[in-house]
Amino acid sequence: MSERVEPQVAKSLVVGGTGVVGGYIVEHLIRAGERPLALSRSPRSKPDVVWFQGDLQDPETLKFPPFTTLYCTADANLLPAALPRLFNPSLKRIVVFSSTSVLTKLDSEIVAERQMWQNLAEAEQKIVAACEARNIEWTILRPTLIYAEGRDINITPLSQLIRRFGIMPLVGGGSGLRQPVHAEDLAIGAIAAAASCSAANKFYSLPGGETLTYREMVGRIFDGLQRPRRTVPVPAALWRMAFSFIKPLFPGVNVAMGTRMTKDMVFDRQPAEQDFGWSPRRFEPTFD
Repeated sequence: MSERVEPQVAKSLVVGGTGVVGGYIVEHLIRAGERPLALSRSPRSKPDVVWFQGDLQDPETLKFPPFTTLYCTADANLLPAALPRLFNPSLKRIVVFSSTSVLTKLDSEIVAERQMWQNLAEAEQKIVAACEARNIEWTILRPTLIYAEGRDINITPLSQLIRRFGIMPLVGGGSGLRQPVHAEDLAIGAIAAAASCSAANKFYSLPGGETLTYREMVGRIFDGLQRPRRTVPVPAALWRMAFSFIKPLFPGVNVAMGTRMTKDMVFDRQPAEQDFGWSPRRFEPTFD
């Protein structure tokens, strides 16, 4: 009689493996000797990764062998409906990326923006409830301003505006405090959190390695572009009055994004430091 061979259980599945943070998670898992599973909406091929084609918006497309850790860097709003297809008897921990915006923008003056972050906060709670019903550990990570030079939707657009105009308007002088965080540091932190018993069933804010004013953050972008710092302070009232005329110059920007330049968005990194060694880099971007 031949000996029965049990199917091998993969250690990790990365949902959002082609994204800016998910790509770094895949890369670091490979460096650690894993052969992770990864999900994408279109066919992919990469050595040392087992790619699956599927979409969180269509849970019926989600078919995987057993795995023990789930990393989700895709839109967390889509995860609750897909979780029944992702749960398996081997699953021990889910690490999900959300945003500190659920703490800072629920009172936004922009109705659509306010609703978006309310939906994300509700999705967090649905994820927690689903995991607790299955006795699966969860960790929800809330990054601050994510960047990865040339790839992100926060710092890179600012760099493009500076390249185009050579100058940057700062509402109220850009006095609000920020903590930009690199996508690779988030990937390293997510893997560390997944391995930490202390990080089970907790929420964490993940700020970057230093706190600086919006004005200084923009100044560092000028430095990274090797251009002289040229900023112009704009009174908030003038920004509001002129926004409808200048909006075509700032695609994707709403009036609240400007007024928030004066608002502090600062979070405590100590809980993440204590529980899984969170140690992000300083904000010193460089651009080609």
